[in-house]
Amino acid sequence: MKLILASESPRRRALLKNLGLDFEIIPSSVEEKCEVKEPTLLVTSLARQKAQDVANRVGKGIVLGADTVVALEGTILGKPESKESAIEMLSMLSGKEHQVITGIALIDAATQKTLVDHELTKVYFRELTFKEIQSYVLTGEGLDKAGAYAIQGLGSVLIRGIEGCYFNVVGLPLAKLYLLLQEFGFEVLK
Repeated sequence: MKLILASESPRRRALLKNLGLDFEIIPSSVEEKCEVKEPTLLVTSLARQKAQDVANRVGKGIVLGADTVVALEGTILGKPESKESAIEMLSMLSGKEHQVITGIALIDAATQKTLVDHELTKVYFRELTFKEIQSYVLTGEGLDKAGAYAIQGLGSVLIRGIEGCYFNVVGLPLAKLYLLLQEFGFEVLK
């Protein structure tokens, strides 16, 4: 059975390739705007919408939709709109714990069988100096990422620890995905 990723995310693409999976990329046309304010409901709703959008177009295959947010004390931090907003976000995260939540949805396009779940990882930032924040923002690395940082790159030096799935923070909880794919009879470990 064919796996279809409903995303153009280079990080999700790389994670699936690291698993040795053969997959096709068909980006969803769903706008990532949603009225839901609760982080877990938001990511699961958007993941389902993205997967359904592509499943409706392809007719067959297992479609994977995902959405990731950073949440600090119940407030969702999306992608920064500017360098100034990235500095503001990182200043808010400095010295604190926050959550990274990814919703994942799998839909069998032929049968419409749907599984939706989420993963939550706690991330603990070091106390950052303003100079560190400014220097990191100037690298541009976190400007297209929720929370304005990339754990897999230079952003790793901002973090003192995590509790939960590392790959979730990158953008796709692989162990959770593996278990969901098994429910569709899709074998990763052959």
